[in-house]
Amino acid sequence: MSESKSFISGCKGLSLTDDEKAFFRNERPWGFILFGRNIGEPAQVADLTAQMRDCIGGGSDIPVLIDQEGGRVQRIKPPHVQQYPNAAALGAIYRADAQKGLRAAWLMSRLHAFDLLRLGVNVDCLPVLDVAVPGVHDVIGNRAYGQEPEIVSVMGKAASDGLKAGGLLPIMKHIPGHGRTMVDSHHDLPVVHASRQELEACDFVPFKRMKDELMAMSAHIVFTAIDGDNPATTSARVVEEIIRGHIGFDGLLMSDDVSMNALAGDIAARSRGIIAAGLDMVLHCHGIMDEMIAVTENTPVLGGDSLRRANAVRAGFPTPDGADEQALCEEFNAMIAVA
Repeated sequence: MSESKSFISGCKGLSLTDDEKAFFRNERPWGFILFGRNIGEPAQVADLTAQMRDCIGGGSDIPVLIDQEGGRVQRIKPPHVQQYPNAAALGAIYRADAQKGLRAAWLMSRLHAFDLLRLGVNVDCLPVLDVAVPGVHDVIGNRAYGQEPEIVSVMGKAASDGLKAGGLLPIMKHIPGHGRTMVDSHHDLPVVHASRQELEACDFVPFKRMKDELMAMSAHIVFTAIDGDNPATTSARVVEEIIRGHIGFDGLLMSDDVSMNALAGDIAARSRGIIAAGLDMVLHCHGIMDEMIAVTENTPVLGGDSLRRANAVRAGFPTPDGADEQALCEEFNAMIAVA
């Protein structure tokens, strides 16, 4: 069997085309990601995730990712699942009653796990560990639990624990912190001028607290105090000194979407830059075949530390705890109804 390559891929629609199947069989992405365009009826989503896995060996430990946060970043929506609140709403519960806030964060993630695992999705791109500053752009906005690193840290841990209790793995995002952005990194490059001391006292704290998680997603942001020329995603200095060094994260590090225009150059140049910076995985989300080809032509077969980290993820999927879905759903909905 061929070895996996250092990329995660989306696809274009509700099922794989023959071209996509051939591409995945030949190029062997390490994993896949779903977006709203891939979501129809539950049976269709389960069929799609099975098709994806079948292309590269069929194992249940092949990662299939989704952004299922709650609020406006929720790829699977009613009526198939309930509409979940955003992180800021959970943070408000915490500020009123810390124990209830932590329970709410855990419960919502545990419910995500019920929703997702039956569809063949085993990785949720959650928690958002970005510490919001006043005036932060809506690209983060109410996706953050709050403006205090302590609250973000403990709520993020509760969210991660809830996912793992249900058999899913979390992805911390957006390391080393996206909470100071004043522009949308889908379209423009955010530049943060905070001092390293400020960043270490605030932005980096939640990631350092949760450094033992298995996966994290990078921030397409320039931190001038560390590397004024390159966003974290393509900065070897940020990766080595901050993410691997100061934060101490030794898990699988993937890029945020390589198609986002915060990154300079074409898709090929961006992919090369991501790998050269020391990230383990290029994430490509859009399902555009020409771009997918450019990604795979510029990413290596997994090896060395990247292979070690990737194997740790695939060996690290937890066993669901057997909780009662209906009881947890009723508890959660009663909690948010009075928030």
